[in-house]
Amino acid sequence: MAKKPQTESRKRDHIQIALEKDVQYCRTTGLERAELLHNALPEVDFDSIDLSMKFLGKKISCPLLISAMTGGYPEAKKINEELAAAAQKHNIAFALGSQRAMLENPALRETYCVRSVAPDIPVIGNIGAMQLKSCPVDKVLGLVSAVEADALAVHLNPLQEVIQPEGDRDFSGVLAAIAKLCEKSGVPIIAKETGTGISQDVALKLKEAGVAWIDVAGAGGTSWSKVEYVRNGATPGFGEWGIPTLDALIECRGVLPMIASGGIRSGIDAAKCVALGADLAGAAYPFLKALGRSQAKLDETLTLWEAQMKKAAFLTGCRTRDELKKAKMVFR
Repeated sequence: MAKKPQTESRKRDHIQIALEKDVQYCRTTGLERAELLHNALPEVDFDSIDLSMKFLGKKISCPLLISAMTGGYPEAKKINEELAAAAQKHNIAFALGSQRAMLENPALRETYCVRSVAPDIPVIGNIGAMQLKSCPVDKVLGLVSAVEADALAVHLNPLQEVIQPEGDRDFSGVLAAIAKLCEKSGVPIIAKETGTGISQDVALKLKEAGVAWIDVAGAGGTSWSKVEYVRNGATPGFGEWGIPTLDALIECRGVLPMIASGGIRSGIDAAKCVALGADLAGAAYPFLKALGRSQAKLDETLTLWEAQMKKAAFLTGCRTRDELKKAKMVFR
């Protein structure tokens, strides 16, 4: 039997390890240090609250994103379709996992194609920053059209790469490659971390390069270095490395439109992130875990998160997503 391509087998390993092993950060996102200030006199009709927003040219019902998870191996097709179908049902955004495997083997395209079940929502493609250095821009942008994506996320994962024995360790020239992609792209480019956060100076460099959005993807959720330790026992000591999500949000707010992710575990967390400056919030692990139980459990989880966000808005006297962005907070 032919050996599976390395990228394809690695993607399968990542999902299995994330679900079955203890690879969450011990440190927190820091969001417990920030609280929405309760308003005992909200003067708001709960039933009139509308948290909808425009994202990537499309209206979504709530500032939520099912964040990038997987793709590139046969079983991923079902996972992506079920997640995307749930996003379509709830009218929220959906992000694909890294399309590197599709670059290496175009036959894997079908594992990323979700438009048949999610025709109306924003869908985000995904490629690693390292792939930009070695792949022609036109070929990278072909990933966008192939899956009918509304934007392309470029993921920054230096920690994961340096931990992997097979990782790419020469990050020189990545910023120039991102700038070249932004110059030629017909869709917005989103720069996202993979769970270790983005600092203000990096956000400013990305803005100068032409990036349209950043996803801070801070520390406090799944630790991808711990995932790599399970896979291959890489250099120890980096399981808790990174900028906590709260600190990344504070560092980056006001630089570019911003997505908050990294250890977001409830609609209340998501509402806090919006009040901290994010335009919307994303999560992966909670939705993947719910889907592992059943499609009904995923639907129930998304319904709960939406209800929590709406009630958090009510309890801070906010009627809209824009008002929630200005909600008062206290820090401890």
